[in-house]
Amino acid sequence: MSVKYVPVTWNRNKLIYDLVLIAGVVLYIYVYLMVAPAFQAVTRPPDGAILRMQAFGSCAFVMLSVILCIGPLARLDRRFLPLLYNRRHFGVLTCAVAFVHASYVLGWYFAFSPVDPYVAMLSSNTSFGQVQGFPFEALGIAALLILLILAVTSHDFWLAFLTPTVWKAIHMSIYLCYALVVMHVALGYLQSAENPVFAVVVGASVLTVSGLHFAASRIPARAEPERLEEGGTGWVVAGDVADIAEKRGITFDVPGGERVAIFKYDGKLSALTNACAHQNGPLGEGKIIAGCVTCPWHGFQFDPASGRAPAPFTDKIATYRLKLDGSRILLDPRPNPPGTHVDPVTIPDELAKVT
Repeated sequence: MSVKYVPVTWNRNKLIYDLVLIAGVVLYIYVYLMVAPAFQAVTRPPDGAILRMQAFGSCAFVMLSVILCIGPLARLDRRFLPLLYNRRHFGVLTCAVAFVHASYVLGWYFAFSPVDPYVAMLSSNTSFGQVQGFPFEALGIAALLILLILAVTSHDFWLAFLTPTVWKAIHMSIYLCYALVVMHVALGYLQSAENPVFAVVVGASVLTVSGLHFAASRIPARAEPERLEEGGTGWVVAGDVADIAEKRGITFDVPGGERVAIFKYDGKLSALTNACAHQNGPLGEGKIIAGCVTCPWHGFQFDPASGRAPAPFTDKIATYRLKLDGSRILLDPRPNPPGTHVDPVTIPDELAKVT
């Protein structure tokens, strides 16, 4: 985190994440170039440029499919959460791979056109009224434009400038991009390919992405919390002291849809909103580091008692009141204004020994 917008900074986790991504892309391209010619049903080996075009195009498709699988996988199994935290890096690299694919297409098919290559690509086939021979290139261009927009706006400046709600809405267009890519492949390469291998890959990808999203959507909603008072502002049971590991948190959905993170640290309990002020990251999945709740996405920190970022930073988030009923944690579902100090609840010695 910083007091101004700066180029992306890398920590150890991000470096490992990015190095694995790059190594995976290099390995995929290498294997494809070595293995794919044996599956080409042609009388002569394909030109190197065409083979590279296919390699980068198929790689971008596989990467985009994996990106769309990460979200539901993380919802189904928390062990996939580390893949989610730096997914923007995955998206930017996917855009770069797709751009290389498009560059090979332009360089091979339209480089010697008497008109601009882009104009030649869009005007060479205008048969939009038929399936066979549909100008699938336009679908690929539209998908690439979406990827470029998402890559350019991935920096935190755009998140703050556009507001998280608008930024998230824009980045939901990744699903439209995926649909365009599937149609681009189905109406293009798959209509001329004689070997069924890539068709199977495309079909399996669509089924996997759709199946995981369906499975994630079937996770049952949490039951309505137990109220201890009549009316809409009564204290609710948010869990048990034993449910929380030391210097860790749990999340709890209060009536109305707000999610709260409750942390245990140094024999105390504190509650604050689960949404990080930076990018709405899940604070409850983070931990206490140097006395501060630390967001697992980008390391933003907040004092658990006040919801304030340590100086010189000025970010603030809402806090909540807690109290104990035996070992049960009771929560007042009414949020305090961001930055409001709430005295932590002290855990009795007999409970501290048990937990």
